[in-house]
Amino acid sequence: MRVSRVELFEQIRRDVRLDPSVSQRSLAAKYGVHRRTVRQAMASAIPPPRKSSQRQFRILDPATGWIDAMLRADLKAPKKQKHTVERIQKRLAEEHDFDLTSYSTLRNYVRKRRPEIVAEAREGRQHLEGMVPQEHLPGEEAEVDFADVWVRVAGEVVKCHLFTLRLSHSGKAVHRVFASQAQESFLEGHAEAFRVLGGVPTKHIRYDNLKPAVRQVCTGRNRVESERWTTFRSHYGFDAFYCIPGQEGAHEKGGVEQEGGRFRRAHLVPVPDVPSLEELNARIATIDEAEEDRILRGKLTSIGFNFRIEAEELAPLPTEDFECGITLTPKADRTSRITVRQSHYSVPARFIGERVRVLLRGNELLVFERRNIVARHPRLTKRYGYRDVLDHYLEILLVKPGAMAGSTALAAARAEGSFTAIHEAFWAAALKAHGDAAGTRALIEVLLLHRRMPAEAVQVGMSAAIKAGSISPDVVAIEARKAESAARDPEPDDENDPPPWADIPGGQLLTLPTRRPELPEDNRPPPSVDVYDQLLTRHSKGSA
Repeated sequence: MRVSRVELFEQIRRDVRLDPSVSQRSLAAKYGVHRRTVRQAMASAIPPPRKSSQRQFRILDPATGWIDAMLRADLKAPKKQKHTVERIQKRLAEEHDFDLTSYSTLRNYVRKRRPEIVAEAREGRQHLEGMVPQEHLPGEEAEVDFADVWVRVAGEVVKCHLFTLRLSHSGKAVHRVFASQAQESFLEGHAEAFRVLGGVPTKHIRYDNLKPAVRQVCTGRNRVESERWTTFRSHYGFDAFYCIPGQEGAHEKGGVEQEGGRFRRAHLVPVPDVPSLEELNARIATIDEAEEDRILRGKLTSIGFNFRIEAEELAPLPTEDFECGITLTPKADRTSRITVRQSHYSVPARFIGERVRVLLRGNELLVFERRNIVARHPRLTKRYGYRDVLDHYLEILLVKPGAMAGSTALAAARAEGSFTAIHEAFWAAALKAHGDAAGTRALIEVLLLHRRMPAEAVQVGMSAAIKAGSISPDVVAIEARKAESAARDPEPDDENDPPPWADIPGGQLLTLPTRRPELPEDNRPPPSVDVYDQLLTRHSKGSA
């Protein structure tokens, strides 16, 4: 049985302790070792470390000075123009007539010697790599970062961006998903986080060199900030701390760097499938509240417990809100579209050729006519992407009904479900009854009813017109008013009777009062009509 050197030394020392006269020769023969090993065991119970065999590059001795000179020249050479082993071997042969070494021997020497030369050059100015634990007082500091995330929005997988603001003391984090990393999203993320937290950090918030905040990176930590970002900071009253560029700077805000990836893996896998980013952010807000029960590593209490202490130390919010969106005034072209950030959005046809006021936010775009919102679109991020609303083109389609069938606005309405099966059935019946142009105009007149009547009532009207065999917009309008009145003040004969739009998929009855108030009994006598009889008598005499 093979024993370790420690056990071997213990046995030799035991034999010497039991019989001090025993010779080294006999002990070496007994254990099958060299007498040197016996002497080492008698001198110390701890075996000496084995000497590592260092390979000598004796054949390179004449050339080591030349090789080292080439490696030192690489210290100031461009990153992609440094000596390779092959190039060193070629230079030794051409410039110094030295070709005695093999490629592998030269490679091993360069691999060993290059780091030593780099260390020698840095000697005296090299700093130790490491991290120093930090203490963050309640309410003083926070960290902000963006992380990429993929989301399926209305059936289409798009790349979005997860904004995270994390308080350094408690670890309380606020997450929101935006369509882009534009300045509007950056500011909205801050404003929403401050609203949720109920205050603002009193010392500073840590950032890397995000374009929405920094226009130019100067020496050290000096930065040239964008004016709008400076105004935002001044409004909320906090300072910005910018980390060192590159990977080293990421360690200065490691909490939020780790938090973005953790939240994405924990709650956004598999890819979320939502109709809009607004609904996704509502889900994320619920998740943020539930995560207050989580306990961070190295902590004894939960995030929520620590945040309740930290919330009292935050600076109060300003009394007025800050509008994070930017105002633009694009011009509507002949296609009734405006172009904003290389994306196209439809507007009502009456604005063709005019400039409109637009408010561009992180996840939406609003179009105004004076103070009234006339169009609302989700923000697009794809270059040359477009979004058309069918209602914006109805006036044009009344003049050009042939353009209806192939319009992008109709395709979008079908995709989002606003152009329902009832619309399709009415259109088909109108085409059959009145022909292509007149039938399409009848449909367009019905679509115009949606502007002043509920969609459910208009669908009831179309269904009733189809059943009656009268494909007329006037009939649809009359039946829609009946349905709207019934929903507003119903008087059903039978409580079990279905609502007017029971036959329509997705139709539902509005929750409104179902009984008329009872009036008191009127016991007054009926009014006299003698005066009117006299007038009739006089009129008849005059006629005679």
